[in-house]
Amino acid sequence: MSPQHHRTAGKWWALLALSMFSVASLFGQTPSKAPPSPPQQKKSAPAPPAPQSKHYPILLIASGTEPFWSLRIGMKGAERLERVGYPPIPLDPGEIEQEGTAEAWVYRAKDSATGADVSVRLSRESCSDNMSDTKYPFRAAVNHAQIGELKGCAKIAPDQFPEFKQKNLDDDDPDKKKVVPPAITNFKPPVAVAYLDATGKVMFARGQAPAKIVAPRGFQLSLSHDGKRLLFTREDQGSDRTIVLYDTVTAKANDLIRGAVQSAFWSPDDSQIAFLKLIDQAWHVWTLSANAPDKAAELSNGGVLALQGWQDVHTVLANDASRLYFLKTESPPSSTDLHEIYGSGFQVAPSDAIRANPVNPDLLLVSAPAATGDSLFLFELKSKRRVPLTPPNLYATAGEWSRDGIQIFFTGRDAAKNSSIWRIFWDGSGLKRQRPGSAMVIGQ
Repeated sequence: MSPQHHRTAGKWWALLALSMFSVASLFGQTPSKAPPSPPQQKKSAPAPPAPQSKHYPILLIASGTEPFWSLRIGMKGAERLERVGYPPIPLDPGEIEQEGTAEAWVYRAKDSATGADVSVRLSRESCSDNMSDTKYPFRAAVNHAQIGELKGCAKIAPDQFPEFKQKNLDDDDPDKKKVVPPAITNFKPPVAVAYLDATGKVMFARGQAPAKIVAPRGFQLSLSHDGKRLLFTREDQGSDRTIVLYDTVTAKANDLIRGAVQSAFWSPDDSQIAFLKLIDQAWHVWTLSANAPDKAAELSNGGVLALQGWQDVHTVLANDASRLYFLKTESPPSSTDLHEIYGSGFQVAPSDAIRANPVNPDLLLVSAPAATGDSLFLFELKSKRRVPLTPPNLYATAGEWSRDGIQIFFTGRDAAKNSSIWRIFWDGSGLKRQRPGSAMVIGQ
C-alpha cells in the first residue's frame, strides 16, 4: 500500500471516530473508543484535533426538596420552574453553554413575567434526593435572581414531554416557538359562596341550588370556611353600623356588634372574628371569639385604614397609607412597606384588597389601581416577586382566593360599567365569567 493510501485510510478512521462521538453525545452517552488505525508502514501526518461536542441533555426534569421544586428542560432549554405553593413560572430559554471539557452545562433563561435572570447548571454526576435510595444521573442547581438558589437532581424523562415530536428538531418549526403549559385540572369549584347582586342585595348560594336573598342591603361579606355562617356589614342611621351574623342553614340573622364598626373577617379555623372599631377618630383592629362575642378585645392600638383578613390563625393583616401590618395574637407585630409590594406600576388606595393565599401565607393577592385601570397582581413576600394577573380592560377589583388557593374570583366591569363575577387561575389562565354581581366571597 502506498503512503498516499495510508494517509487516506487514517483520515477515514478519524472521521468515523468523530461521527461516533457526536451521535453518542446527542443521546447523553459516553462515546466508545475509536478503533485502532490499521498498521502503517510509514508514519502519516497527525490528524487535526477533534472539536468539542456542543450537544447537551434535553427532555430532563430537575427537582429538589428544600423547598420542593421542579424544572423542565425541553428542546430549547429551561422552560418552566414550579414550586409547591406558588404558581408555575414560565421561562424564556436563552443560551446554553458547556463548561470547558467537563460534562457540565449552563442553561440560561428569563422569568417570562418579571424578566429576572435564571440560570440552571447541570452536571453529569451521581445525585441523591435524600428521600430515597434512587440515584439520579445529573446534579442540578437553579439560580433565580429574585427567588435565589435551588439545589437538586435531574433525570432524563421524555415521557413527561408529551408535546415532543420528531418534527420539533427542526428549528424552523413554528410549533416549537412557544411552550404551552399544561391546563390546570386539579381544582375544586366552590361549594358555598356569597355575593352582592346588581341591586346590592346580599345573596348566598350552595352548590347548584339557586341563590337566595340574605338581606336587602349589605357589604363587606365574609363567609365561614364551612359555608354555614356569613358575616356582613349593614349601615344603620347616622354613622352607626351593625355587623350581622347570618346562619345559612337556618336562614336566621342576628346582630353581632353595633356601633362604629365594620369589616369583619373569619379566622382560618372559624374560631375568631377580626373587625374594625372606631376609637378617637381612628380605626383600630379588634378580635372576638365566635363563641363569646361579648368579650371582644383590642388587638392593636394603632390606627389603620383597612382590615385585610387573616394571614394565618395567629396573624391579622391591616394597612394604613404606607405600611402593611402583620398583627399577631401571640407575639409582637411586624410590618412591611406598601410601596415595596406595589412597585411603580400600582397605586395605594383605601379600597384596595390584600388577601393571603390560604395554603401559602407568603403569597399575596392584591387588588389595586394601575395606570391602565384597576387590576390584580400577585406578590411574594420573601422574594419580592410581583406578577400582574388580570387584563386591564376588565377593571378587576375585590379579588378573593378559593379555599384550594388555585382559583381567584374577582369583580370585573365592562365598558358600560356593568359588574360581573369572574374567575381566573393563579397562573393567569382559565379566565371565565361566572355570574352577574360583585364582591363574591368563598366558603367551602
